[in-house]
This record gives sequence, structure tokens and C-alpha cells, in this order.
Amino acid sequence: MTELSEGESASADRPTLLVTLTGSDRPGLTSAVLSTLATRGLDVIDAEQVVLRGRLVLGVLLSAPRDHKSLKEELKALAAALDVEISVKRGVGDNEPRRKGRSQVTVIGRPLSAAGLAAVAGRIADTGANIDRISRMARYPVTAMEFAVSGADPEVLRTVLALEGVRQGLDIAVQDGGLYRRAKRLIVMDVDSTLIQGEVIEMLAHHAGRLEEVAAVTEQAMRGELDFADSLRNRVAALEGLPATALDEVYAAIELAPGARTLVRTLKRLGYQFAIVSGGFSQITDKLAAELGIDYAQANELEIVDGVLTGQVVGEIVDRPGKATALRQFAQRSGTPLSQTVAIGDGANDLDMLAAAGLGVAFNAKPVVRAAADTHVSVPYLDTILYLLGITREEVEAADADTPT
Repeated sequence: MTELSEGESASADRPTLLVTLTGSDRPGLTSAVLSTLATRGLDVIDAEQVVLRGRLVLGVLLSAPRDHKSLKEELKALAAALDVEISVKRGVGDNEPRRKGRSQVTVIGRPLSAAGLAAVAGRIADTGANIDRISRMARYPVTAMEFAVSGADPEVLRTVLALEGVRQGLDIAVQDGGLYRRAKRLIVMDVDSTLIQGEVIEMLAHHAGRLEEVAAVTEQAMRGELDFADSLRNRVAALEGLPATALDEVYAAIELAPGARTLVRTLKRLGYQFAIVSGGFSQITDKLAAELGIDYAQANELEIVDGVLTGQVVGEIVDRPGKATALRQFAQRSGTPLSQTVAIGDGANDLDMLAAAGLGVAFNAKPVVRAAADTHVSVPYLDTILYLLGITREEVEAADADTPT
């Protein structure tokens, strides 16, 4: 339950009454209880209700009447009539305020076992923090739970829970639980192996008959073993002589990551802005941006002369530092503070971008990226990012039902 603001009517020594109802949920239960309480002229200080698999739990905190025993008897009779259980407990004051150090902890599993959730709760307790509320964000294709936690430094929680997530095979994100988490954000995303499945340069190399050598260099670059700019020039050189029509064929064959359209569609509905930045090629990314309604895009440009790839790139290469620079430029253009940016990527050339963003998310990433990012997602569904932003699967489905695509 939420606490009152300073200056509100419930003082620390004011007598209060906590009424709790549990029973099979059906229309009218909450109304019946509140209507009974209304006959006594009581003030509602706080209330909270939850339904789990048809089981209702309702709690109402009220100013205590002088004759609370007669109210207790009246509620006892109501409980018998409604076939529910109602308890009444007299006390003093409001709820204790949530302690400082508020965090939102998102736990994602496929599946999410009771043992895994118990381990997460245990590590939170080990830090001295309290779990104030748990709510479900999604039930499929992953199970996602959100914990409202208070009483611990978010960085301490992040470190402790990252280790437990590895042990339990769970994705765990820890974010500051302040007001700004609800603000509209700028999402900046890598393209190859993040927004789309696979690497465009390898698809082009397949058309050029040079796939194996190019794929080997790509893998080394994504692990951070090679300088990205040098590796890109070497790989692009292998495309020399390839007809530019191959770009159209590659674009037609591109498969988006599962959940990509849902992620973009949902966040655009909410007023978020979207950007893609890629070490790949503008001939592909510009089309993706137009197709998905993405606001900003930046990538390398392949040189084409007389309808043929020359094996060169035009202009400055978008590499690891270049991606971070692009994120800052997108933030400036969109009027978004860096603290309200979210970067998503999978390779070593995304590291600077992930570090520069307010929230850096490693998506099915290489180990070096997982270790450096604020959080990681290891399931193949890109729309899982929505749960990190406090958006539930039910809200997404309801929006899609109201506005069919």
C-alpha cells in the first residue's frame, strides 16, 4: 500500500482499522464491503486489491470508529452472507513509509521456477532490503515479475542479483524506482542480430560466394577481438563486384527478431521515439526505418558505382565510438536527456553506446557485452524489453485489440 504525503490527515498516533477480505472473486464484493463501511462515516486512508486465479484479497485501512466492535460484528455477518473471510484489526497510524533506496527489479524466466524466485527474494533480503510489492508483467512466452523494493542501494542490488541470475538461469534487471522511470524515452537499437536475425554483411557475402571468411571475421569483431573499423573494411572488400541488386534481395530475405514489431509499435503508441544505429549499411537500415516507422537511423554507406559494389564504404565509419556519438546526437535532436535513453545491442561495438545510455540492455549478447551492460535479456523475444519499462503483456494485448494493426 502507498504512503501518505506530508501534511495529510493520518497522524502517527491516530487510531486506525485494517479490514481484510479474502475469498472467491466475483462482481460486487468490493462494493459490498465499502458500502458497509460507508454507513459509519469512516475515512479511507489506503486500499489495495489483488486477484490471483480467481482468489480476491482486499485490504482497506480506515480511520477507526469509536465502536469498532459493533462494526466487526457487522462485517462478520457480511462475510457469512458473502461466503468470504473478513478480518478486522485495530491499530495506530498509517502504513510505514517505504524506506529510501527504491528499486524496480524485473525477473524474467522461461520458465520461472519457485526455486528461482525464492533465490531472488533471498538475495534481496540479504541486502537488508524489503519487497514492498510483486506484480506479474507477462505470463508468456516468458514469465516476468516485477518487485518494488526499498531499503537498498540499487547498485548493490544489481551486483548481488546479477550473480544470482546467472546461478538460476534468469534475466534480472534492477532500475531506480523513481518518477523518471515512467517518463517517455528514446530507444536506440543495434540492427544486426538485435532488431533483425543474422548479419546483413554475411548475407551479402553469401551472394558474393565469400560467406565463410566474412562470417569468421564478423564473429571475431563482435567478440571484441578485432578493431571494428578495420574488420569492416576487410569484409566490405570481399563484396567488390557484387551487383547492387543483391541489396534488394537481402532486404527481402531479412527476418525481424521475434517481438520487434510489437516493441516498436507499442512504444510508438506511448510517445517514445525510436532510433537504429548500425555498423551495417544505410541501404538496408533506411528501408527498415521507413517500414517500421523508426524516427532516426544511422549506418555505414556502401559505395556503388554503375550498379556494382566497389568494396568500399563512403564517409566516416560507424564503429564502437560512432554508435555512442550517434546516441548522443539522437538524444539531442529528440530533446531527450541521456538519462532517459535506452540502448539495446549484442556486440562489442555496442559497448560504448550501452555505457552512454541511461539503461544499457545486452540482448542475447556476447559474454563481454553481458558483463558490461546494466542488464541483459537472454530470451529471443525483443518485446521482453517492454517489461523492463514497466509495460505488461496484458496492456500490450489490450492496446492491439483496441487498435488493430
